Amino acid sequence: VAIAYRDGGNSDYGTAIVGTVSGTSISFGTATVFESANALEIGGAFDSSNNKVVFAYKDAGNSNYGTAVVGTISGTSISFGTPVVFSGTDAVSAVIGAVFDSNANKIVFAYNNATDTSTDAVVGTVSGTSISYGTPAVFNSANTYEDHSIDHDSNAGKHVIVWSLQSGLTNKYAIGTVSGTSLSAEIKTVSGTSL
Repeated sequence: VAIAYRDGGNSDYGTAIVGTVSGTSISFGTATVFESANALEIGGAFDSSNNKVVFAYKDAGNSNYGTAVVGTISGTSISFGTPVVFSGTDAVSAVIGAVFDSNANKIVFAYNNATDTSTDAVVGTVSGTSISYGTPAVFNSANTYEDHSIDHDSNAGKHVIVWSLQSGLTNKYAIGTVSGTSLSAEIKTVSGTSL
């Protein structure tokens, strides 16, 4: 397993470590820094088509931009490519998460945009130890509350992104579909126990 975290003992740097499970125990290799700055709101996904791990985070050392980095596991060690910003020129207030789309073989990042308070998502393509992105898509243009998640349904080939609106804490969700490096979505509102 690969675990990413903010290392409070090392200036809050973004750090990752590989764990090996044996029975009911786990042992760890040596920790590796992937971001020499305060890395917040870390989310991760495993790209099974490229056998890579991808971590997304809010880079406090670079204007709070949403950023992702590709990791390669070898034995009990992990190494990283160069981090790449996915939120364009916009800062993020929170990274909702990262998920692998096994139908399109893409990574999808969802995040709260701090510049215009929208909920956005972007499609990432892993190549070697690098990652490139399509154009971010806006899912919700209103203020969002930090109750949110993203997941992928491989049977339907869809993503579900869930969030709450700050105004009245209305619960909403989006059904997203990846096409190439683009993401389209249908927005729904949760009413009671109905979707």
